Amino acid sequence: MMSQYISEQKIEELEMKANEARELLIEMLVEAGSGHTAGPLGMADIFTAMYFHVLKHNPAKPDWEERDRLILSNGHITPIRYVLMAMAGYFPVGELKTLRKLGTRLQGHPERERLSGVETTSGPLGSGLGQAAGYAFGARMDKKKFRIYCFMSDGEQDAGATWESVMFAGKYRLSNLTVVIDRNNIQIDGTTENVMPLEPLRAKYESFGWHVLEADGHNIEKFIDAVEEAKAIHEKPTLIIAHTIPGKGIHQIENDFKWHGIPPTAEQAKEFLHELRTLRGKIKSEHQ
Repeated sequence: MMSQYISEQKIEELEMKANEARELLIEMLVEAGSGHTAGPLGMADIFTAMYFHVLKHNPAKPDWEERDRLILSNGHITPIRYVLMAMAGYFPVGELKTLRKLGTRLQGHPERERLSGVETTSGPLGSGLGQAAGYAFGARMDKKKFRIYCFMSDGEQDAGATWESVMFAGKYRLSNLTVVIDRNNIQIDGTTENVMPLEPLRAKYESFGWHVLEADGHNIEKFIDAVEEAKAIHEKPTLIIAHTIPGKGIHQIENDFKWHGIPPTAEQAKEFLHELRTLRGKIKSEHQ
């Protein structure tokens, strides 16, 4: 059954944009010579859905008061956010090649005062949800209608501060807050369930008074359906557990935790880009 929120044509458009975003990501990482690969590739579909369908925002007026707020807690995956911001028109696509270079606006972890459209500075894992929950609480006090979205990694659920914020949001029934956890099952030292088991993750959030949904993070239609359901929940905050594949789109690195924090070499980038470019025709054929 087709989604009531998005057309087949728009889904195809978003899938093509997500594939383009992955290509730009590889190009910027190899130019930088450092940065994270697996997580950003895995979140390309979700960031594309956000910047080209979900978010209420205006790249020409990044400080527009009524914009939705997207707070990125796991700041190390910011390269894919930069790519989608550039594609959406916040800054020239050519500037992506300055990632992590001296004096750039595109720092390895996002800095709010350097780049318009970035809501918070992030780096220390576990801090983003507290910022987002405080923002949501303040917005409700001011009777603002915009929504607050917070993206988190599954690995940062290890941080104790995260759970203080989970309790806060549950206590105050912050229904204007939607959190997306990138459930890719890896972190820098290995798989999440080996480093520090998270399951039953859904039940944990539900026990703190959250509405919890699960979605395939690579199915843009299903992800958007989950976001729309979150908007219809008026008595509690919502968590979307987005199941993703780290390194998505590059078969040889998918699900390999070793690619969490390293960029491709120039030769690897050529192989990766070739694989991504062959996906274009496949995406079109799937929608015919």
